[in-house]
Amino acid sequence: MSDAHLKQLCEDTFIRLKKVSIELERFLNKTTLSALVESSSDAQEYESYYSSYLSDLRRLLVYAENAYEKVGVCLRRARFNSEFAEDALYQVYQTCVINFYYPKGEVYDEDGRYSYTGQDCIIFRKDVTPELRELTLTLSRIFEPLRDDLQYYETDYITKKRMQVQK
Repeated sequence: MSDAHLKQLCEDTFIRLKKVSIELERFLNKTTLSALVESSSDAQEYESYYSSYLSDLRRLLVYAENAYEKVGVCLRRARFNSEFAEDALYQVYQTCVINFYYPKGEVYDEDGRYSYTGQDCIIFRKDVTPELRELTLTLSRIFEPLRDDLQYYETDYITKKRMQVQK
């Protein structure tokens, strides 16, 4: 991959991670577990579900902010270091993208078949508040192109690292 293409990928990733961080922080700063539970039909059933959901979102925010900073360092350096950038993009895929699509609390799943029809591909385990639904779907629209860009790159990065070890 050329340095120009790699730098452009870093810039795109930086912008997307910034959007993710802003959306997550805005939601988490104004939302409480008790407010989510109160808005549900069965408080006892939803308390652990929303607790897991918020925990996953907080974890994703930390990963996104750390990745955002690391990619930002790549872009701010006087001389673009492609090896450092490749490592940063690999980490973005491994931490942010994977943790969004496979949340630890398993509060939603992705059904890839829907992405071909233009429908939202996130399937919630339980009915959620409209704000939480909108946040998750907004993040999905940010992460989908990021995953497409970095999934190909991730395979390329692993192959390159294996070849370096074999030498």
